Amino acid sequence: MVSLMQTLQSLCEQFKVSGLHFEEGHGGLTKAVVATTVASGEIYLHGAHVTAWQPAGHEPVLWMSRSSLFQPGKPIRGGVPICFPWFGPHASDASAPAHGFARTAMWEVAEARPTAEGGISMTLQTRIDPFTVRFTVEFGSVLRMTLATEPASGVSTSHRFEDALHTYFSVSDVRNISITGLEQVRYIDKVDGAQEKPATGAAIEFTGETDRVYLKTDSECHLHDPGRNRTIVVSKSGSQSTVIWNPWVAKSERMPDFGDHEWPEMVCIETANVGINAIELAPNTSHSTTVEIQVQ
Repeated sequence: MVSLMQTLQSLCEQFKVSGLHFEEGHGGLTKAVVATTVASGEIYLHGAHVTAWQPAGHEPVLWMSRSSLFQPGKPIRGGVPICFPWFGPHASDASAPAHGFARTAMWEVAEARPTAEGGISMTLQTRIDPFTVRFTVEFGSVLRMTLATEPASGVSTSHRFEDALHTYFSVSDVRNISITGLEQVRYIDKVDGAQEKPATGAAIEFTGETDRVYLKTDSECHLHDPGRNRTIVVSKSGSQSTVIWNPWVAKSERMPDFGDHEWPEMVCIETANVGINAIELAPNTSHSTTVEIQVQ
């Protein structure tokens, strides 16, 4: 059996990129660590999970729970989990894992290279039948992530999937932030019995548990955080759903991998294709869901 030390040594020898190295992360899991003049970050091979990104001159952008589990077979809480090939509970199998298999799968590094800006681009890949999935992350002054899906070799029929880049953002206090860009978009309110509701015409503000799926939208979102004196801009392509989530008090207490008092520190803006916006992937085609995140 190959030891963790041998795995790390092999990865470092195979992907010799200045500013990139592989090391043992929490729970003995393997992670890639990026440290360049333009940004720092990290991604675990478990789940192809981005757990940190910090552009030079700024505070950390992503939020991680201090109660997160780092264990094989368990999802990591915070950062950017990949939800695939379904979102939420499985439609017909209650025993299937929430949000699919991608966030607990072991991914392999396919490529690592420097970018023209001085950052680092990494591509990880895995197979989740009947799909082959590649996840490319560019750690730079902008965090750019692309989830590319195509039928696995030999697949000759169409298959449906949902996906989401379930990004957790670090905020000063969720009660004092706002999100603009979705004022004119209708949404499913999962806190209120999954009712479809009309556009509010107003910025999103947080006064309780929030779980909304905004429909048929490619809108750019702006996360305004006066406590941090910053605005985070989330733009996307290949995505027609945007999910906004904060668990608030009661739900936080029910989640074993989420600290009871951590909910004010985070908010999720998820780049997705879910529900009526799920993707029907035909043979010999592919689909890419991309998000770009920058700090102003």
